[in-house]
Amino acid sequence: MHLENDVKLDYKDVLIRPKRSRLTSRKNVSLERNYNWVGAKGARINEYDYTGVPIMAANMDGVGTFDTARALARQGMFTCLVKTYSIEELQQFFSVPQPHVAMSIGIGDADLNKLEQVHKAVLDNLQYICVDVANGYTERFVEFIKHLRDTYPFKNIIAGNVVTADQTQELILNGADIVKVGIGPGSVCTTRIQTGVGYPQLSAVMECADAAHGLGGHIIADGGCVSPGDVAKAFAAGADFVMLGGMLAGHDEGGGEPVYKYQGNGEYYFIKDDETYKPVIQRKEFRQFYGMSSQTANKKHFGGLKDYRSSEGRTILVPYRGPIENTVQDVLGGIRSTCTYVGAPSLKQLSKCTTFVRCTQTHNAVYEKNTIGN
Repeated sequence: MHLENDVKLDYKDVLIRPKRSRLTSRKNVSLERNYNWVGAKGARINEYDYTGVPIMAANMDGVGTFDTARALARQGMFTCLVKTYSIEELQQFFSVPQPHVAMSIGIGDADLNKLEQVHKAVLDNLQYICVDVANGYTERFVEFIKHLRDTYPFKNIIAGNVVTADQTQELILNGADIVKVGIGPGSVCTTRIQTGVGYPQLSAVMECADAAHGLGGHIIADGGCVSPGDVAKAFAAGADFVMLGGMLAGHDEGGGEPVYKYQGNGEYYFIKDDETYKPVIQRKEFRQFYGMSSQTANKKHFGGLKDYRSSEGRTILVPYRGPIENTVQDVLGGIRSTCTYVGAPSLKQLSKCTTFVRCTQTHNAVYEKNTIGN
């Protein structure tokens, strides 16, 4: 047993200190990034540069869908598709180039066969492969990434999840271009509760970004963001991409059947005929959202939980949010505002202009439950 005494931080533990700025408007801030994939040894490993707004939709049911991918691509944003699309569906989707979309797979033989069949049909239209597992620390996972790099030398490989510098380096040295960082910070993830395993997300992003950038690699801050300010903090901490799940759930593009609740709002109306008061009942629309290691996900995709494991995810209802473009505007507007506060003319400059200050409270929450609009 070993105990690390250094303080590790989450997004809720810090604020970004404002600085002098020459920017006169949020519209002058550029959120577009350009990345060249040069590999751990400094040699160019593929021909696909990335240009876009580096925010990703997570490969979760209700988030990483084809419709979400199309909507976010119009904004220059990225989507990692859910793993459960069929070979035929993926071949149809990638029948045209998709420079802002990744096909997601696990590390089984069936996953390799699925990738092979899709790639054979679409070739260069598929540029990104996201290898997604809950535990990125197994030897099998590292060996799988190495095999994938050898088999597909010119594809961009996303690999995760991990939370430490050493394993970030291990994955990059074995062929990953981008490492997904985060164990347990997600809103519908219960891994930390079930296993006691994890790492505060802000510190994980800082340490893994430093390790990745030293080898020419990149990282995704995956999970833990509940507001545009958290997304800004992730970029400020050195993340190259930020992946969102819960913040992008509940929209039209995520699909799913509507769920309705009839709720009282504390108000009453008067019925003159019998001089009585009746409560005002409102119908509210929701969408189901759940972790991909939850009992719900396992039942839907695998026939239920295996007898040797437990659920590591929640199933919740999120309020229906309409078109995803509304949330995108809110998130991007928040990040632009962050940049103006610290004098960063572009997202690329944000981490260089950032000084974090530790705090015990980041905002005044007295009226959070009473909010009726932004």
